[in-house]
Amino acid sequence: MTTEKTLLDEWSVKDLEDGSSLTITVLSCPELGNQSLPGIQVLCMGTIVNFEPGIVERWAYQTTKAGVEEYLIEDKSWLVHEDQFVKNYLLLGSPLKAKVSVKTRSSKVISREYDLPFDV
Repeated sequence: MTTEKTLLDEWSVKDLEDGSSLTITVLSCPELGNQSLPGIQVLCMGTIVNFEPGIVERWAYQTTKAGVEEYLIEDKSWLVHEDQFVKNYLLLGSPLKAKVSVKTRSSKVISREYDLPFDV
């Protein structure tokens, strides 16, 4: 039996310098992680970020330990350049949220947030 993923959102940010664009796809997944619990996936530039209870619990701990409300997931973000990036965040609160911020050389920072279907 296959698990059906549902498209929550798909958006692009165009770079007028070279005509390229960065596309973000966000999927709702009924089964993610070792516990097969609901979560969301964020896909961009060949990177998949799974927001599932096991890893989010660790990220929430690191966020609280750092004394901030949003946690930049550095190893799952594209931070090579200062003027163009894709940043993935966990936002604490109720509900927990995933946040994606995108910037190209010719655009301003564009961010979107997505409620997570669980709490830790």
